[in-house]
Amino acid sequence: MHFEEAEGMEEATRTEPARLLIADDHALVREGLRTMLSGEDGIQVIAEAKDGQEALSTCRDLRPDLVLMDVRMPVMDGLEATRRIKEEMPQTSVVMVTMHENPDYLFEAVKAGAAGYVLKDASGERLLGAVRRTLEGESPLNQELAMRLLVRLARERGEGGNRRGGSREVAAGANASGAGPDGEISAPEAAGEEAVSAGSRDEAERIEALTPKVIEVLTLLSQGQTNPQIAQNLMVSRGTVKIHVQHIISKLGVSDRTQAAVRAIEAGLIGT
Repeated sequence: MHFEEAEGMEEATRTEPARLLIADDHALVREGLRTMLSGEDGIQVIAEAKDGQEALSTCRDLRPDLVLMDVRMPVMDGLEATRRIKEEMPQTSVVMVTMHENPDYLFEAVKAGAAGYVLKDASGERLLGAVRRTLEGESPLNQELAMRLLVRLARERGEGGNRRGGSREVAAGANASGAGPDGEISAPEAAGEEAVSAGSRDEAERIEALTPKVIEVLTLLSQGQTNPQIAQNLMVSRGTVKIHVQHIISKLGVSDRTQAAVRAIEAGLIGT
Protein backbone atom coordinates (compact mmCIF):
# COMPACT_ATOMS: atom_id res chain seq x y z
CA MET A 1 0.00 0.00 0.00
CA HIS A 2 1.34 3.42 -0.93
CA PHE A 3 1.05 6.04 1.76
CA GLU A 4 0.04 9.59 0.96
CA GLU A 5 2.26 12.20 2.49
CA ALA A 6 1.05 13.36 5.88
CA GLU A 7 -1.02 16.49 5.58
CA GLY A 8 -1.69 19.12 8.17
CA MET A 9 0.96 17.80 10.56
CA GLU A 10 4.12 19.75 11.17
CA GLU A 11 7.09 18.20 12.89
CA ALA A 12 7.65 19.74 16.27
CA THR A 13 11.08 21.26 16.71
CA ARG A 14 12.51 21.28 20.21
CA THR A 15 13.90 24.70 21.01
CA GLU A 16 14.65 24.07 24.69
CA PRO A 17 17.06 21.38 25.93
CA ALA A 18 15.56 18.09 27.07
CA ARG A 19 15.39 18.00 30.86
CA LEU A 20 16.72 14.84 32.55
CA LEU A 21 16.48 13.41 36.06
CA ILE A 22 18.96 10.78 37.25
CA ALA A 23 17.69 8.39 39.95
CA ASP A 24 20.21 6.02 41.58
CA ASP A 25 21.06 5.27 45.20
CA HIS A 26 24.81 5.36 44.50
CA ALA A 27 26.32 8.84 44.36
CA LEU A 28 29.21 7.65 42.15
CA VAL A 29 26.79 6.23 39.57
CA ARG A 30 24.78 9.45 39.53
CA GLU A 31 27.98 11.44 39.11
CA GLY A 32 29.16 9.19 36.28
CA LEU A 33 25.87 9.47 34.39
CA ARG A 34 25.77 13.21 34.90
CA THR A 35 29.36 13.58 33.69
CA MET A 36 28.65 11.56 30.53
CA LEU A 37 25.58 13.64 29.70
CA SER A 38 26.64 17.10 30.81
CA GLY A 39 27.71 19.37 28.01
CA GLU A 40 25.80 17.43 25.34
CA ASP A 41 23.81 19.63 23.00
CA GLY A 42 20.08 19.61 23.68
CA ILE A 43 20.36 17.82 27.04
CA GLN A 44 20.27 19.27 30.55
CA VAL A 45 20.50 17.24 33.77
CA ILE A 46 18.18 19.18 36.06
CA ALA A 47 18.13 17.00 39.20
CA GLU A 48 19.18 13.78 40.90
CA ALA A 49 17.35 11.42 43.26
CA LYS A 50 18.75 8.79 45.62
CA ASP A 51 15.65 6.57 45.79
CA GLY A 52 12.37 5.95 43.99
CA GLN A 53 10.27 8.06 46.33
CA GLU A 54 12.54 11.05 45.84
CA ALA A 55 12.44 10.46 42.08
CA LEU A 56 8.63 10.52 42.14
CA SER A 57 8.54 13.66 44.28
CA THR A 58 11.10 15.43 42.09
CA CYS A 59 9.17 14.50 38.94
CA ARG A 60 6.04 16.04 40.45
CA ASP A 61 7.93 19.26 41.10
CA LEU A 62 10.05 19.57 37.96
CA ARG A 63 8.28 17.50 35.28
CA PRO A 64 11.42 16.27 33.47
CA ASP A 65 11.28 15.00 29.90
CA LEU A 66 13.14 11.81 30.76
CA VAL A 67 14.20 9.89 33.87
CA LEU A 68 17.18 7.54 34.01
CA MET A 69 15.90 5.12 36.65
CA ASP A 70 17.96 2.61 38.62
CA VAL A 71 16.46 -0.83 39.22
CA ARG A 72 17.21 -1.44 42.87
CA MET A 73 16.81 1.46 45.26
CA PRO A 74 15.71 1.84 48.88
CA VAL A 75 12.34 3.29 50.01
CA MET A 76 10.77 2.66 46.59
CA ASP A 77 12.31 0.52 43.86
CA GLY A 78 12.69 1.54 40.23
CA LEU A 79 9.72 -0.46 38.96
CA GLU A 80 7.26 1.01 41.43
CA ALA A 81 8.64 4.52 40.92
CA THR A 82 8.27 4.10 37.15
CA ARG A 83 4.70 2.88 37.56
CA ARG A 84 3.78 5.85 39.72
CA ILE A 85 5.53 8.40 37.51
CA LYS A 86 3.84 7.09 34.36
CA GLU A 87 0.42 7.07 36.03
CA GLU A 88 0.74 10.71 37.06
CA MET A 89 2.97 12.06 34.27
CA PRO A 90 2.50 9.88 31.17
CA GLN A 91 4.45 12.32 28.98
CA THR A 92 7.65 11.76 30.99
CA SER A 93 9.81 9.02 29.47
CA VAL A 94 11.62 6.55 31.72
CA VAL A 95 14.72 4.58 30.71
CA MET A 96 15.81 1.94 33.19
CA VAL A 97 19.47 1.71 34.18
CA THR A 98 20.42 -1.87 35.03
CA MET A 99 23.48 -4.04 35.62
CA HIS A 100 22.11 -7.06 33.74
CA GLU A 101 19.95 -7.62 30.66
CA ASN A 102 17.34 -9.75 32.44
CA PRO A 103 14.38 -10.40 30.08
CA ASP A 104 11.92 -10.95 32.94
CA TYR A 105 12.83 -7.66 34.57
CA LEU A 106 12.77 -5.80 31.27
CA PHE A 107 9.30 -7.19 30.58
CA GLU A 108 8.06 -5.89 33.93
CA ALA A 109 9.76 -2.55 33.27
CA VAL A 110 8.00 -2.14 29.92
CA LYS A 111 4.68 -3.07 31.55
CA ALA A 112 5.37 -0.45 34.22
CA GLY A 113 5.84 2.21 31.54
CA ALA A 114 9.54 2.24 30.66
CA ALA A 115 10.64 3.01 27.13
CA GLY A 116 13.59 0.65 27.47
CA TYR A 117 16.86 0.27 29.29
CA VAL A 118 20.57 1.03 29.23
CA LEU A 119 23.28 -1.02 30.96
CA LYS A 120 25.24 0.63 33.76
CA ASP A 121 28.55 -0.27 32.15
CA ALA A 122 27.51 1.13 28.76
CA SER A 123 29.85 3.56 27.08
CA GLY A 124 29.00 7.24 27.00
CA GLU A 125 28.15 6.87 23.31
CA ARG A 126 25.64 4.09 23.98
CA LEU A 127 24.09 5.95 26.89
CA LEU A 128 23.73 9.12 24.86
CA GLY A 129 22.32 7.15 21.94
CA ALA A 130 19.64 5.55 24.14
CA VAL A 131 18.71 8.93 25.60
CA ARG A 132 18.52 10.66 22.23
CA ARG A 133 16.54 7.84 20.59
CA THR A 134 13.99 7.93 23.39
CA LEU A 135 13.65 11.71 23.26
CA GLU A 136 13.21 11.56 19.48
CA GLY A 137 10.43 8.96 19.73
CA GLU A 138 12.62 6.01 18.74
CA SER A 139 13.05 2.93 20.91
CA PRO A 140 16.22 2.30 22.93
CA LEU A 141 15.43 -1.43 22.65
CA ASN A 142 16.90 -3.43 19.80
CA GLN A 143 14.30 -4.78 17.37
CA GLU A 144 14.57 -8.44 18.36
CA LEU A 145 14.20 -7.74 22.08
CA ALA A 146 11.35 -5.27 21.52
CA MET A 147 9.47 -7.84 19.47
CA ARG A 148 9.94 -10.58 22.09
CA LEU A 149 8.68 -8.33 24.87
CA LEU A 150 5.63 -7.16 22.90
CA VAL A 151 4.71 -10.68 21.78
CA ARG A 152 4.94 -11.78 25.41
CA LEU A 153 2.72 -8.89 26.44
CA ALA A 154 0.15 -9.72 23.74
CA ARG A 155 0.14 -13.37 24.85
CA GLU A 156 -0.38 -12.37 28.49
CA ARG A 157 -3.26 -10.06 27.55
CA GLY A 158 -4.78 -12.83 25.45
CA GLU A 159 -4.69 -15.19 28.41
CA GLY A 160 -6.77 -12.80 30.45
CA GLY A 161 -4.13 -10.72 32.23
CA ASN A 162 -5.48 -7.57 33.90
CA ARG A 163 -5.29 -4.55 31.68
CA ARG A 164 -2.76 -2.18 33.24
CA GLY A 165 -3.50 -3.85 36.58
CA GLY A 166 -6.77 -1.95 36.80
CA SER A 167 -9.20 -4.69 37.83
CA ARG A 168 -6.85 -5.99 40.50
CA GLU A 169 -6.44 -2.52 41.95
CA VAL A 170 -10.19 -1.85 41.88
CA ALA A 171 -10.84 -5.14 43.66
CA ALA A 172 -8.25 -4.36 46.30
CA GLY A 173 -9.74 -0.92 46.80
CA ALA A 174 -13.23 -2.36 47.25
CA ASN A 175 -12.03 -4.82 49.87
CA ALA A 176 -10.09 -2.13 51.72
CA SER A 177 -13.07 0.21 51.79
CA GLY A 178 -15.22 -2.26 53.71
CA ALA A 179 -18.28 -2.78 51.52
CA GLY A 180 -21.29 -3.93 53.50
CA PRO A 181 -22.45 -7.57 53.70
CA ASP A 182 -25.10 -6.92 51.06
CA GLY A 183 -22.32 -6.14 48.60
CA GLU A 184 -23.42 -2.57 47.96
CA ILE A 185 -20.73 -0.24 46.65
CA SER A 186 -20.12 2.90 48.62
CA ALA A 187 -20.23 6.34 47.00
CA PRO A 188 -16.43 6.79 46.95
CA GLU A 189 -16.03 3.41 45.25
CA ALA A 190 -18.71 4.23 42.72
CA ALA A 191 -17.04 7.56 42.02
CA GLY A 192 -13.73 5.80 41.54
CA GLU A 193 -15.25 3.33 39.10
CA GLU A 194 -16.91 6.19 37.21
CA ALA A 195 -13.51 7.90 36.90
CA VAL A 196 -11.92 4.71 35.57
CA SER A 197 -14.81 4.28 33.13
CA ALA A 198 -14.51 7.88 31.95
CA GLY A 199 -10.77 7.45 31.46
CA SER A 200 -11.38 4.28 29.44
CA ARG A 201 -13.92 6.09 27.28
CA ASP A 202 -11.50 8.93 26.63
CA GLU A 203 -8.79 6.47 25.66
CA ALA A 204 -11.17 4.56 23.38
CA GLU A 205 -12.14 7.80 21.65
CA ARG A 206 -8.48 8.70 21.10
CA ILE A 207 -7.80 5.29 19.59
CA GLU A 208 -10.89 5.41 17.38
CA ALA A 209 -9.69 8.77 16.05
CA LEU A 210 -6.60 7.14 14.53
CA THR A 211 -6.84 6.82 10.77
CA PRO A 212 -6.19 3.52 8.93
CA LYS A 213 -2.90 4.97 7.69
CA VAL A 214 -1.75 5.75 11.20
CA ILE A 215 -2.85 2.33 12.45
CA GLU A 216 -0.73 0.75 9.72
CA VAL A 217 2.30 2.65 11.01
CA LEU A 218 1.39 1.66 14.57
CA THR A 219 1.19 -2.00 13.57
CA LEU A 220 4.67 -1.95 12.03
CA LEU A 221 5.99 0.05 14.99
CA SER A 222 4.60 -2.63 17.33
CA GLN A 223 6.54 -5.25 15.38
CA GLY A 224 9.71 -3.50 16.51
CA GLN A 225 10.40 -1.86 13.16
CA THR A 226 12.44 1.33 13.04
CA ASN A 227 11.36 4.44 11.18
CA PRO A 228 13.60 3.64 8.16
CA GLN A 229 12.14 0.11 7.98
CA ILE A 230 8.58 1.42 8.19
CA ALA A 231 9.34 3.99 5.51
CA GLN A 232 10.70 1.29 3.22
CA ASN A 233 7.71 -1.01 3.77
CA LEU A 234 5.18 1.76 3.13
CA MET A 235 7.18 3.43 0.36
CA VAL A 236 7.21 6.86 1.98
CA SER A 237 9.87 9.18 3.33
CA ARG A 238 11.39 8.76 6.76
CA GLY A 239 10.16 12.25 7.60
CA THR A 240 6.58 11.23 6.90
CA VAL A 241 6.92 8.18 9.14
CA LYS A 242 8.46 10.29 11.89
CA ILE A 243 5.52 12.70 11.77
CA HIS A 244 3.05 9.80 11.93
CA VAL A 245 4.89 8.30 14.93
CA GLN A 246 4.79 11.66 16.71
CA HIS A 247 1.07 11.85 15.94
CA ILE A 248 0.54 8.35 17.39
CA ILE A 249 2.46 9.18 20.56
CA SER A 250 0.43 12.37 21.02
CA LYS A 251 -2.94 10.75 20.29
CA LEU A 252 -2.35 7.81 22.64
CA GLY A 253 -1.13 10.11 25.42
CA VAL A 254 2.19 8.29 25.86
CA SER A 255 5.81 9.41 25.87
CA ASP A 256 7.51 7.06 23.43
CA ARG A 257 6.99 4.40 20.75
CA THR A 258 7.51 1.48 23.15
CA GLN A 259 4.57 2.61 25.25
CA ALA A 260 2.53 3.41 22.13
CA ALA A 261 2.89 -0.25 21.14
CA VAL A 262 2.00 -1.38 24.68
CA ARG A 263 -1.10 0.84 24.72
CA ALA A 264 -2.25 -0.44 21.33
CA ILE A 265 -1.85 -4.07 22.42
CA GLU A 266 -3.68 -3.42 25.70
CA ALA A 267 -6.55 -1.81 23.79
CA GLY A 268 -6.79 -4.78 21.43
CA LEU A 269 -6.14 -2.43 18.53
CA ILE A 270 -3.42 -4.61 17.04
CA GLY A 271 -1.81 -7.99 17.45
CA THR A 272 1.83 -8.93 17.07
